[in-house]
Formats: sequence, structure tokens, C-alpha cells
Amino acid sequence: MTLPLADMLALVAFLLFVGGAAGVLAGLLGVGGGIVIVPALFAVFSALGHPPETLMHVCVATSLATIVPTSLRSLAAHHRKGAVDWSVLRSWAPFMGAGALLGVLAADRLKSASLMLIFGALAFLVALWMALGRASWRIGEAPPRGWKGAALAAPMGFASALMGIGGGTFGVPALTLFGLPVHRAVATAAGFGLVIAIPAAAGFVLSGLAVENRPDFTLGYVHLPAFAIIVPMTVLFAPVGVKIAHSMDPRPLKLLFALFLAATALNMARKAMGG
Repeated sequence: MTLPLADMLALVAFLLFVGGAAGVLAGLLGVGGGIVIVPALFAVFSALGHPPETLMHVCVATSLATIVPTSLRSLAAHHRKGAVDWSVLRSWAPFMGAGALLGVLAADRLKSASLMLIFGALAFLVALWMALGRASWRIGEAPPRGWKGAALAAPMGFASALMGIGGGTFGVPALTLFGLPVHRAVATAAGFGLVIAIPAAAGFVLSGLAVENRPDFTLGYVHLPAFAIIVPMTVLFAPVGVKIAHSMDPRPLKLLFALFLAATALNMARKAMGG
């Protein structure tokens, strides 16, 4: 599909903005840039008339691919500040990765509308948590290990792969509920994004190779031009979010983003149901 030059420049500018916003949010709020990237890509690809049968799969896969370098950059920035809890990360990582692979297998068998509905429902729950959750809430004194840790980590990896998001969206609330300070939870969750996105993105590449009705310029389900435009911005701006997170209270921004996310989630669920 060939776009007029003005439309192409507008599209590139929009994706650059999305990448920058996703990078800042990944470092600042620990929600993972995918929670922004997936609906943004959905809007772009829908407007371009890409095949609806694989539309959401491409959005999810491309988002996961962008999370790999973003999480790596964010994790390195948090590590330099000594904020990453490596013991929790090592304990939960294998189970999160396994859950992510199972998520890819499930997504490959779901229709695009089903993935839209799943994203909308889970994103709305995330928005509620961001708006109503309190830092003082606790269900434990320390993040669980062993089979209890696996029982938490694997479902988080599974759901994150289905939504195309990093580990922070579910990981930060889970870690804070088990007593980890929020800055340490955000830092550790950057590593969750890495262990989820690497196997999930690779799985979506492999599962999409033989699928018809994919947009042009895709490798499997990953849209290469969108990946190439978004990644430099997420990598560039993730440390900015980290710096802000360590210097201010992110609560007001979190409330605003929760409202945006709730509206986005409801709109995507409406479209999934044919509205």
C-alpha cells in the first residue's frame, strides 16, 4: 500500500511520538510501553485498512518486539541506580517466560476480535488498579518463591503475551502487594518485560510465517517498519522516565493515564463486539 508523502510523514511522526511516550511510561510508571503501543498500532493499522483477520496479532507481536530493547535499556538504567531485585527476577523469570510461550500458543488459536476483547478487559482492570490501588495495600511481606512464585509468574507471563505488554503492568502491582517498595518494583519489572518479550516475540515471528492476510512488511506477525520507527524512541526515552520516577511522585500522572487507559480499553472492547 502506497501512501501520499504527507500521510506517510504524519504516520512516521505519530509512531515516533508513540515510541517516546511508551519509553517514558515504561520507566516512569512501570506499566510497560506495550499498553500504549498496542492500541496505537491498532488505530494506525485499522486506518490503513490492514486485514482484520490478523490485525490484532500484528499489533501484539510488534509491541512485544519493541519491548525487548526498551526493557533492556530500562533495566540497565535501573540497575545503575541499584534498584533491581535480582533475586526475585531470577526466581520468577523461568515461569514468566514459560507462561509467555503458552500465551503465544493461545493467541495463535484466537481470532483477532478475541484478542481485542481480552486486551480491553484486562487493560480496564489495570486502569482501575492504577486509579484506585494504594501503595499501603499488602498481601505478604516478601515476594513468594518456589511454587507460589511460579503460580504468580506464569499467569502474568501468559496474560502479558496475549496483550502484547511487558511485565510491569502486572508485575509492579504484584511486587508492591508483597511489600517491595514501588521504585524497586518498577526496576525489577523492567526485567520481567525482557523475559516475557524475548520468547513471546520470537514465538509470534515463527507462528506467523505461514499465515496469509498479514500486512505487508511483516516478519511473521512483527511489522518491521513500525518496529524500526518506535524502538529508537522507546530506547531513548526510557531513561527519562526512570529519572523522573526517582525524582518525583508519579501519582498525578498515573491517575491521568488510568483515565486514558480505561477509555482506550472500553473502546477496543466495543469494537471487538462489533460496536
